[in-house]
Amino acid sequence: MRHTLPIAPQFYVTAPQPCPYLEGRSERKLFTALQGDNAERLNDALSKQGFRRSQNVLYRPSCAECAACLSARIRVADFAPSRSQRRTIRRNAYLRRDATSPWATEDQYALFRRYLDSRHSDGGMADMDIFEFAAMIEETPVKSRVIEYSAAPGEPGGRRKLTAVCLTDVLDDGLSMVYSFYDPDKAGDSLGTYIILDHVDLARRTGLPYVYLGYWVPGSRKMGYKAGFGALEIYKNGRWQDIGNPADHSGDTHPLSVDPIAEQVARIALPEARPTRA
Repeated sequence: MRHTLPIAPQFYVTAPQPCPYLEGRSERKLFTALQGDNAERLNDALSKQGFRRSQNVLYRPSCAECAACLSARIRVADFAPSRSQRRTIRRNAYLRRDATSPWATEDQYALFRRYLDSRHSDGGMADMDIFEFAAMIEETPVKSRVIEYSAAPGEPGGRRKLTAVCLTDVLDDGLSMVYSFYDPDKAGDSLGTYIILDHVDLARRTGLPYVYLGYWVPGSRKMGYKAGFGALEIYKNGRWQDIGNPADHSGDTHPLSVDPIAEQVARIALPEARPTRA
């Protein structure tokens, strides 16, 4: 007899810390380890329920009295770039895209350091050394790619100049943008927006229906830009829904905003393990 058993990971909760997105609030995460033969299916299943991957961990915000962080994804088939986004595509058309294995390089780290020092010098990654950077890129138990964007060399025979990088997971229903960074000297070229637009194009070419952007946080200067993309869905109240008017999502902040941890875990739909024989 063949039967399947559900994957039963253990879930944990982090201690509260200051929120990096909304001043005066604290953050807390629900997380589980991502490991073993079923890692890809667990990543696929939980990504559909608002979780994100960081190395060998899947996590989702579970703050005590705040529900502002909303997982966001673009419906590829329905997406049409705005006029300004079309200009961004044309402006960066000179860049060459290469999808490589998740292997960290010195060029990537040098660009990463310049990006952090310019844009996130006070963030949680500010002190990340090259070994921690390599772990972020390389410690992945799922199908991941490093998408590099480079410019042509300035002279014949020279090296291409690395301009932007995105660590991307390939899910069964889309591309999940884990982390991206780019040349801070080209801030006016809207490279962050371009990377997202290019992932939409890449997903369309490969027949994947979604591009997962991470969390959209209403009221956050750092994360609010994601609402500028069309065909955007958010994961709210246990289901994916069209974002509609972004102003309608202010982020509830009261004791009943978030269900107890035990109830959250009980509602998580887990994938089945591979069939076994009895």
